[in-house]
Amino acid sequence: MSLPPPPAPPPRPSVRQMLREMRQVRPLPPQRWAFAVRAGLAMGVPILAGWLAGDPAAGMMATIGGFTSLYGSGRPYGARALMLAVVAGVFATAVAFGLWLEHLPWLVVVPVLSLLAMLAAWLCNATRTGPPGAYLFVLACAAGTAIPADHLSPLQAGALVSGGGAFAWLLHMAGMLWQPRGPERKAVATAAAAVARWVGHAGEAGARLARRQAALALHDSWQMLVGFQPVPARAHGELARLRALNHELHLLFASTLATAPPPEHRAALQARASRLAEEARQPPILRPPSLPADAVPHGYPRSWVRLREGLAPGSNALRMVLRIGIATLLAGIVAGALDLERAYWAIAAALLMLYQGFDWPRTVLRSLERTLGTWLGLLLAGAVLWIHPTGPWLALMVMVLQFTIEITVVRNYAIAVVFITGVALTIASGGQPVDDIGAMLLARGVDTVLGCACALLAFRLLPPRADHRTLANGIGQCLLALREVCRHLAAGDATTVAARAARRDLQHRIFVLEQAVDEALAGSEADRRTATAWWPAVATCQRLAYRVLAACWDTERHPVAAPLPATDTGHADEALGTLARAWLQLRPPAPLPSVPPLLAQELGDLHGFLQRQLRPGDAAAASSGN
Repeated sequence: MSLPPPPAPPPRPSVRQMLREMRQVRPLPPQRWAFAVRAGLAMGVPILAGWLAGDPAAGMMATIGGFTSLYGSGRPYGARALMLAVVAGVFATAVAFGLWLEHLPWLVVVPVLSLLAMLAAWLCNATRTGPPGAYLFVLACAAGTAIPADHLSPLQAGALVSGGGAFAWLLHMAGMLWQPRGPERKAVATAAAAVARWVGHAGEAGARLARRQAALALHDSWQMLVGFQPVPARAHGELARLRALNHELHLLFASTLATAPPPEHRAALQARASRLAEEARQPPILRPPSLPADAVPHGYPRSWVRLREGLAPGSNALRMVLRIGIATLLAGIVAGALDLERAYWAIAAALLMLYQGFDWPRTVLRSLERTLGTWLGLLLAGAVLWIHPTGPWLALMVMVLQFTIEITVVRNYAIAVVFITGVALTIASGGQPVDDIGAMLLARGVDTVLGCACALLAFRLLPPRADHRTLANGIGQCLLALREVCRHLAAGDATTVAARAARRDLQHRIFVLEQAVDEALAGSEADRRTATAWWPAVATCQRLAYRVLAACWDTERHPVAAPLPATDTGHADEALGTLARAWLQLRPPAPLPSVPPLLAQELGDLHGFLQRQLRPGDAAAASSGN
């Protein structure tokens, strides 16, 4: 069995390395300034409107809806419009609910907020909402209840937040007027660049990452072109053109999966991928014919599938949700016991540390960045509160702070937190003088330390599961998805809706297996040893999955080809089902029947590997590392 070397585990960062990482300033992504300007306007204009209306506190309340501008940037405008409307509605509901909830005893408030944090994290991860994700919804509760606006009822506050969200929606959708298919073009160009990098590394040692990035970029681009399109594509329109380009990219990628291209062909394939990237970026001169309906692959699995996976017993997704529940509940209880002014801020800080599902080193680093940035930011917030800008000056101050946040957060998180703290406390002041600035700043600093500490404790109590059972389950699920694809392939069916859904699910299972390996490599020393020991089976399963997917693309290009003869369907189905159950249950596999050449080598290797691992001595050794 010829296998690539196991992926190298990331080194354990020392304190000095963490400090060096905190000081690192990364390059600014293209067009980030436009995003920052939009975010600044979305936060500042409602304040100005409130001042003009003679109610600065109402303007500050509406500013919370401006957080809507931070979501949905990577989505096409049609899907973005729907998503932002939902986000704005959730912000309004969160603020109104928080104002209603704050009058209840903290022993009631804290469990309810913990449940809401868990629910928000589960939903945001399942729907791929992306950063800032669930965190801002809980922060909206904290900021809304802190604003001195007793003359506003919860419903009035929610209506104001909705107004701020509506303005952010308009700003976010303005780009559609001059580049309606800009996000789709960018996604196809990004996929083309990733495929070009993969072609340059195909067949080389260490090419796993390049292949994974290309597969993910293609998968994401199909989601942009298909899954995130609420309106059907117009024949021979721009969306149809981009789908045709992406389809050609996928064919190019598939042609390199089974066998690496020879050096004399590699340069030509890279050049073709680069030309496709340029074609995606530029307006077309001539539009190609639309793809047939059965030639358009699917994007991500539907959200309900992700929602179900997020609650699967024993899954790391469920463990993350439970971890958030432990951390937020603990932070709220301790904050209430210490008689801090509001437990909301500590709960929000705990959620922020955990909702992205970082591994332990990155969670520790993020906690250090958050704590240090917050305490430095308290100095900035104190200066702003002491100066006490009002009217247009307050609006300008918030716009400048928000603009700075969006420029710095992608370059250095610790620096960005300084300005995040400043703008959060400025909004929480409601534009009113603060009687005891020192007490307010101290409370927020203690809340942050408390939230981060509770998040780290919850992580240690319930760390991600990355043992050999996790990897074996991933391989078993991948084999079941392979069986479904092979059933269609044996029937010569690679393009129907059902066949494409099966291919999509197989690709999803590959990504889930990759993630399990990454989590093991970033885990404890025992988890790392497990990942190295079980890597041959993971690599074999991945190689088989990509070979079958490449065969599907070959069948699509040449329908007369039969990579999996129908006469072998029964044996292939039996072999894949039997072996999948053995991996899922971690029991010795039954002998395999004769299987087609497309599957024979890898299925035999997986069968032999599992047999060796489950011998009494080997099984004990495998289990001792976990």
